[in-house]
Amino acid sequence: MGQSRSFPLQGVKVIELGTLIAGPFCARVLAEFGAEVIKIEPPAGGDPLRKWRKLHQGTSLWWYAQARNKKSVTLDLKHPEAQEIVRKLARDADIVVENFRPGAMEKWGLGWERLSEINPRLIMVRLSGFGQTGPYRDRPGFGAIGESMGGMRYVTGYPDRPPVRVGVSIGDSIAALHGVIGALMALHHRNVNGGRGQVIDVALYEAVFNMMESVLPEYDRFGFVRERSGASLPGIVPSNTYVTRDDKYVVIGANADSIFKRMMNAIGRPDLAGDPSLAHNDGRVARTEEIERVIGGWVAAHDLDHVLAVLEKADVPSGKIYDIADIAKDPHYAAREMIRSHRLKDGQWLKLPGIVPKLSGTPGATKWVGPELGEHTAEVLSALGYSDAQQKELKKRGVI
Repeated sequence: MGQSRSFPLQGVKVIELGTLIAGPFCARVLAEFGAEVIKIEPPAGGDPLRKWRKLHQGTSLWWYAQARNKKSVTLDLKHPEAQEIVRKLARDADIVVENFRPGAMEKWGLGWERLSEINPRLIMVRLSGFGQTGPYRDRPGFGAIGESMGGMRYVTGYPDRPPVRVGVSIGDSIAALHGVIGALMALHHRNVNGGRGQVIDVALYEAVFNMMESVLPEYDRFGFVRERSGASLPGIVPSNTYVTRDDKYVVIGANADSIFKRMMNAIGRPDLAGDPSLAHNDGRVARTEEIERVIGGWVAAHDLDHVLAVLEKADVPSGKIYDIADIAKDPHYAAREMIRSHRLKDGQWLKLPGIVPKLSGTPGATKWVGPELGEHTAEVLSALGYSDAQQKELKKRGVI
């Protein structure tokens, strides 16, 4: 890819001091849109994500996406010399991203007070389970805990079964995206409004809680506790998942008034389409079981392709539930470049997700996939003024 193209975050320097998901995903988004992201990893093994899930020649396939466009620098932060290197990097950095337990950065002399003295324009994104303050701040907190405390796990699953998890680390990812939003707002305030640097304090449970729609005001006003509802969207009818004759799953969202009428006419139930008591959602909610029986029965009598064709013709939102094999061969994914192939260092090709969101003038890109451990250490330290001899000594002593 040519280096002449412009990226929206070109010229922004980010120091990533994080592992696994929340912090690295936050920095990944910044890197995808042109920020220079210097990822600090421990020399002994690096980020544990390098060994998570499926491996290709010893490296996680997840790593190639999560660490794309980043520079890998190895530093053992227990060494004072390594801490000093980070402080030197922070002098002209725009953003530091970290997701250690509160207090860890301060223990290493890399807390907000110290770094902001060095660089008053610095923005620090701090992602943790429970935030930097409050009675739970020192507890270990992973995405699963945030999803649980934030209320998401409680409403996920079926009413007659225990709560379940979403099949990906959704809590970490939601927190990461809140970190990106906070960093960009702080960057704008600093650059446009004449503000100083500041801390972006993202607690995983709060990021999850922010997604929980109207559960709090409903509880406050009516004492209503939203429960698990399986595949249906509670209180909004009809919106559910149904099984076709050929044992495929289809999601149908016909909950808007006009769409409900179109769907009922399309499946041969003009009586329900014209029933004034079903003209609005509150009336349909009162007859949920009846409506679900009608739709479920119609879907069960037909194969998936027929169901989708009928509903598409009637302009009813519907879709097959995709597995990754469906995604990989879908023409719409391909047309929007959401599946891109990249060559690994061993010459083999690997498909990775495209970049989101899509900017018309300055789109993001994958300039390179996740780097080898310490691949950019010499480059970054040399730019800081460390000679080859100094770097050899630091490596000999386990600092880098």
